[in-house]
Amino acid sequence: MPSITIQPVAGTVAVRAGGAVIAESTEALELCEEGHDPVLYLPRADAITFCEPSDKRTTCPHKGEAVYFHIDTKSGPIENAAWSYETPDEGVAEIAGFIAFQHERVAVEVL
Repeated sequence: MPSITIQPVAGTVAVRAGGAVIAESTEALELCEEGHDPVLYLPRADAITFCEPSDKRTTCPHKGEAVYFHIDTKSGPIENAAWSYETPDEGVAEIAGFIAFQHERVAVEVL
């Protein structure tokens, strides 16, 4: 298994899509997995307002099954742009109840 670390993010994490802030949190987590860019996870309560469930599912051998969300913006939906591990594997249990956003499709910033 690759090395995975999870730590709190200092500061506020903001997610912007379609020209608007769609999520913001001071309780975000950063997941660093060997061989991948770091991913910021926000508590679902801080991030779910503009998210609609998708039928897409993927499985990571180190984190478990991910469920996806479309992001609703004024310009229209951004499909499958966020994901969450509802019941993550034991080694990454801290990300249960958190949601991450594809930084290639939305802006994720630490303020």
